[in-house]
Amino acid sequence: MIDDDRPVLDDHLHLDPDNNRGIDAVRDFVRVGGTHMLVVNKPSWHLGVEADAGEDFRPVFERTLEIVEAASAELPGRAWPVLGVHPGLISRLVDERGYAPAEAREIMRGGIDVAAEYVESGDALALKSGRPHYAVDDDVWAASNAVMRRAFERGADLDCAVQLHAESSEDLTEVAGWAEDAGLPAHKVVKHYASGRLEGPVPSVICDKDELERAAERGDPFLMETDYIDDPDRPGAVLGPKTVPRRVAWLLEEGYDEAVRNAHVETPERVYGIDTESTLESA
Repeated sequence: MIDDDRPVLDDHLHLDPDNNRGIDAVRDFVRVGGTHMLVVNKPSWHLGVEADAGEDFRPVFERTLEIVEAASAELPGRAWPVLGVHPGLISRLVDERGYAPAEAREIMRGGIDVAAEYVESGDALALKSGRPHYAVDDDVWAASNAVMRRAFERGADLDCAVQLHAESSEDLTEVAGWAEDAGLPAHKVVKHYASGRLEGPVPSVICDKDELERAAERGDPFLMETDYIDDPDRPGAVLGPKTVPRRVAWLLEEGYDEAVRNAHVETPERVYGIDTESTLESA
């Protein structure tokens, strides 16, 4: 348990509004010192949506906004929504539903465009995109990269961050370069489920102690996450909602006070333009 009033942000987790712990997970987070969270919409098919066009994602985004509002009511700080299209959808569209990769690309780009409407209106903080973290055919890979580039374009238009779900790597400078080519600075690109060392995007480090120590020692901007998926079939996966506060307490015990401020105050401000201190004080 963290014994002082400091922001503690989980940069990437999911909350199921209907079928699992939902707000109970938020309460667990708060009980051990959590204050802020970025809630990413669950994959569209997990919420019963089989998209055939961009507009079909809107119910997914609306349900996410509802659970984020409910989460904010429980938090000492607040929650923000991150909306977009899970890159694994392309395999579902192509392999299970018979779409050509180019058709799947356009459906997913349409979903990014709808998500961008919520950022533009101020209802969402950032976009989510990426590419499969597993082997796919060349045409599926190319289509996925095209979807990700669309997210960078929209992020540049809106001056908002883009969270990426992508393959494990410690060097994604090429991807960060694509963002910069689109007009989105590399520091507004976040690699979710990252290791403690990453070139290119800002790492959102999964809360493994070794990886957090690497990030802390490195001294570069980083964030902390659980990727909690709130799935009734996988309780506690990927990491439970109490993990970020507990890892913050451990980092403080190990003397990494500056790293904690980096991850929970300075980097959120730099990447997302959010002030975790003032939102905590006003709450």
